[in-house]
Amino acid sequence: METVATIDALRGIVKFWRDSGDRIALVPTMGNLHAGHLKLIEIAQGLASRVVASIFVNPAQFSEGEDYDEYPQSLETDSQKLCDKGVDLLFAPAIEEVYPENCCTYVEVEGLSNILCGEVRPTHFRGVSTVVCKLFNMVGPDMAVFGEKDFQQLTLIRAMVANLDIPVEIVSVPIIRERDGLAMSSRNMYLSIVERKKAAMLYRSLRDAEVAIKRGNNSLRQIEIQQCNWLKNLGFKLDYFSIRRINDLSVAEEGDRELIILVAVWLGAARLIDNLQLFVK
Repeated sequence: METVATIDALRGIVKFWRDSGDRIALVPTMGNLHAGHLKLIEIAQGLASRVVASIFVNPAQFSEGEDYDEYPQSLETDSQKLCDKGVDLLFAPAIEEVYPENCCTYVEVEGLSNILCGEVRPTHFRGVSTVVCKLFNMVGPDMAVFGEKDFQQLTLIRAMVANLDIPVEIVSVPIIRERDGLAMSSRNMYLSIVERKKAAMLYRSLRDAEVAIKRGNNSLRQIEIQQCNWLKNLGFKLDYFSIRRINDLSVAEEGDRELIILVAVWLGAARLIDNLQLFVK
């Protein structure tokens, strides 16, 4: 595996591959890799002849007061994991490479950037869409692979690609979970032993809501309130528990059939997100 830190070096290698007829997949990450990230790599390798992984902790997607300075970074360990998986190229740029001096251009997807997580993290998705757009322009991949744990991010990136006519296929991969159901996340390391045990209840709340929706005994809003109260009683601090239409994340109504249940909570120092897709017969 080669590792580069500059856009020029990255483009030189990718151009050689493309001239050789290779299909190229990109897996963007912020590092501190776990099994969920490595699953994205495996999917990418099954779809393309060359895989580029990026590691960049993007300051633009952290709102004021968030954990940018504390965000776990382990480049040496991550690099070894990627090498062991057979990744072809690691792009690990410095901040100045991605955001040079006087950089003043941003990408924002209206409508999707200010709901759900965007309500409590007002600049987050502008940072996400900007850095992903920049990575697409730097690498020029045929496809990019993202996990479904951050479903709002996935939906936003799909909209950006469609709206800006970016010739990149977006491939999504289902959530990879721990044995007790907790969605894998780099931020899980913030949890204490007691909090880690409690965190598994987040997935249970999604499953309970799924059962309630399928039974049809309560309205969607009642189900949201019930699960919010249950999680609060367990000690979670709620940002939201929301049932949405899966295609555009608009608020779901009675009779909708293709749904996604999304939740974001705080447990101690960790902000946890999760979701469950649901297709009602």
